[in-house]
Amino acid sequence: MAAQILDGKKVAEQIRSEVKAGVAERVKTGKSVPGLATVLVGDNPASHVYVASKQKACQEVGINSFGYELPATASQVEVEDLVKQLNADPNVNGILVQLPLPNGLDEENVLKSISIEKDVDGFHPINIGRLAQKGRDPLFVPCTPAGCIHLLKMTLPKLEGLNAVVLGRSNIVGMPVALLLVRENATVTICHSRSKNLPDIVRQADILVAAVGRPEMVKGDWIKPGAVVIDVGINRIDDVSRPKGYRLVGDVAFDEAKENASWITPVPGGVGPLTIAMLLQNTLRAAALLD
Repeated sequence: MAAQILDGKKVAEQIRSEVKAGVAERVKTGKSVPGLATVLVGDNPASHVYVASKQKACQEVGINSFGYELPATASQVEVEDLVKQLNADPNVNGILVQLPLPNGLDEENVLKSISIEKDVDGFHPINIGRLAQKGRDPLFVPCTPAGCIHLLKMTLPKLEGLNAVVLGRSNIVGMPVALLLVRENATVTICHSRSKNLPDIVRQADILVAAVGRPEMVKGDWIKPGAVVIDVGINRIDDVSRPKGYRLVGDVAFDEAKENASWITPVPGGVGPLTIAMLLQNTLRAAALLD
């Protein structure tokens, strides 16, 4: 029996609707309109697209959006000074520095300069550190990993005791989602391109989160029958039959995997829409911290 599809777009629309209602309720009671500031350094085309989509999403739910752009030649001091100005701005509740930064800039120091109360992307070292420690809670959780866990909790009655395999160990997705799964009392294995017997590791997974950035790397026979598959990857592959000359695929060979999985996210339309929805949710929560 083919897997059921986890429709991230539909779930994200519900979260956005809830955020919009929450913003309207704040304004109705005389509280401030939440504000999100985006900082874009350089001219990376993909980053421009991502920032524009975040700004549009803010407008749709009633959150104020403040966009700041710096040239690729901006110095470390210039970037950090801008962040410090935004930290002090009462109209800004959340600050998002679009990654990756141009070569030559110290990404960690830029992220450290963001006030943890405004770290709606969840990447401040203190927030990540709290996520990794038992008995401590971060103020904010990175948006894509939060979206993954949201989908899993919608699908499974509980995550406790399940074998979860995270394929990929990036700071943005792999490591945070593994930490979140540990918090849910899953038994977590983190693997990557250098892991030995990778297919055999993945075959043990009740839950697979694929975030390795390799198109259709995970084959259908890697999937344990009945597993839930969360495919975070988004990769372009050439396809002359498409108007743009390419199509988007995930890290999992979808058509094969869906024959074994019980639930699976599509690409596009799976995890991606949840990322921005979680960012909006975090921004509303950041505003509430100041109430």
